[in-house]
Amino acid sequence: VQLQASGGGLVQVGGSLRLSCAASGRTFSSGPVGWFRQAPGKEREFVAAIDTWTAGTVYEDSVKGRFTISRDKTKNTVSLEMNSLKPEDTAVYYCATRDGRIIISAMNRAGVYHYWGQGTLVTVSS
Repeated sequence: VQLQASGGGLVQVGGSLRLSCAASGRTFSSGPVGWFRQAPGKEREFVAAIDTWTAGTVYEDSVKGRFTISRDKTKNTVSLEMNSLKPEDTAVYYCATRDGRIIISAMNRAGVYHYWGQGTLVTVSS
């Protein structure tokens, strides 16, 4: 399974970006897809995840109301729509997935994911 994250770039405070995660070698229908981010000098942190079976979602508190995770079955992609971006959103964003379903409350744990994309850089300038 290979994941390809794309859509990152440079945006001003308050702007928007849409990240996309595409999978090759499998469909996203068999496990959750999560987005994580890692800012310079910080540990990787959870951002959002979607259960591709039920479409249930979970978000990290600081992005609730600003970010939306969604899936496109026809394109086999999962997107992260990011609005009202802040400088603290600056990071490399990674998508991840796993084999098999897990409970939604566990989807925020990086250790449950088996496959990771290469990351896409988001820079929010003030």
